[in-house]
Amino acid sequence: MRIILYSKPGCHLCEGLQEKLEQIQNLNIELEIRDITSSEACFEAYQYEVPVLYLAEDETETLQPILRPSPRANVKQLEQLLWKYISNTEKNNAK
Repeated sequence: MRIILYSKPGCHLCEGLQEKLEQIQNLNIELEIRDITSSEACFEAYQYEVPVLYLAEDETETLQPILRPSPRANVKQLEQLLWKYISNTEKNNAK
């Protein structure tokens, strides 16, 4: 599964979440970072919302939004949150 993190340079919330996502070892995820300042459309959409997480469900890039975790969430809590999204996606794709 691929996790997409929309972020911007200098955002301490974005940097903290990215650091925690990179520490997850018990899930097979690929982390993709998208800098919202590289696209005017992305910047307009997310300038007041970053960090924003999505789960890329398939090759067509169907994106499922992931509820933003608390900045106080530790790596294990973040992993548990992602596991819920991934397992729900796998169940829905099996139908």
